Amino acid sequence: MSHGIEVTNQSPSKSKGSKMTALQKLENFAVRIFRGPRSPAPTEGDAAGPPGTEPVYESEHLAAWNTEMKEFLAKAKEDFLKKWENPLQNTAHLEQFEKIKTLGTGSFGRVMLVRHKENGHHYAMKILDKQKDNSNLYMVMEYITGGEMFSHLRRIGRFSEPHARFYAAQIVLTFEYLHSLDLIYRDLKPENLLIDQQGYIEVTDFGFAKRVKGRTWTLCGTPEYLAPEIILSKGYNKAVDWWALGVLIYEMAAGYPPFFADQPIQIYEKIVSGKVRFPSHFSSDLKDLLRNLLQVDLTKRFGNLKNGVNDIKNHKWFATTDWIAIYQRKVEAPFIPKCKGPGDTSNFDDYEEEEIRVSLTEKCAKEFSEF
Repeated sequence: MSHGIEVTNQSPSKSKGSKMTALQKLENFAVRIFRGPRSPAPTEGDAAGPPGTEPVYESEHLAAWNTEMKEFLAKAKEDFLKKWENPLQNTAHLEQFEKIKTLGTGSFGRVMLVRHKENGHHYAMKILDKQKDNSNLYMVMEYITGGEMFSHLRRIGRFSEPHARFYAAQIVLTFEYLHSLDLIYRDLKPENLLIDQQGYIEVTDFGFAKRVKGRTWTLCGTPEYLAPEIILSKGYNKAVDWWALGVLIYEMAAGYPPFFADQPIQIYEKIVSGKVRFPSHFSSDLKDLLRNLLQVDLTKRFGNLKNGVNDIKNHKWFATTDWIAIYQRKVEAPFIPKCKGPGDTSNFDDYEEEEIRVSLTEKCAKEFSEF
């Protein structure tokens, strides 16, 4: 049996020949507009000009940026559809990887740190059990040494609002991109957010992600993060991700989710009720944002209205967020995980190791030979 594995390592900063990618054009535009030469910013002692003489380039350039962003998302969708319709062929095999340590386990299998025997690079290999025989599906992905947000959140207790806002802004941009591709993520939670060496987050585990242009009805996700419409089997759209964003922001800032109980059915009852209690240390702006994200009424939920994601990005709680700088990873992260090297696993919990069963022949190969 052949164990096909696809390994891709695409860098947005490189392109073939002289052709510039859509991502490069967007980055160059941002650098030119927002990081290019300007008149020196006034110091504290400088006199302000008369009313009406304030510079107008910010609003003009932000409008230009929004136009450029739309073009980028359109091009990104075009590229995505090409890959969707013509997936890349497997380029690696199981024997090329050395298994080092288990990084995590779940109901579908486990994730292991592996090292490529030829290039020496470390990867995270997700091993999915196919259940009906002892063969597995292997997915090789980038290895993020900083560990799960979940572990750091539990260790710290809760994040400050600026800390939580830094991560939330990245999720907003991530969902803006995924939704432009008609993809619903459906599994947002601290366990699925990894922190890299620069302190930025990486979204992982797209096992529940689905391409949906209208509505879908599948019941899936983590109980505490399910939107009311999923629980009620009404059919749902991308708005469920914005509900989950509200749950995540709440959990980051409070240290616990807004809806929790001993049994899932009790959690569902609380979610459907739409009643949310806020800790006393939450700012008024944060509470207002969460009321609009944790909104049972879909006609009022932020992210699902006429202005789309802009209702979230323009909210007062994000007033200090430099979206361009976040996108360019120019903002200094509030927390940098300690990493000793490329293969460091100190930021991950220890798990009991198990032998990976590999079948040389599939049990039903004969029956499906003509399939």
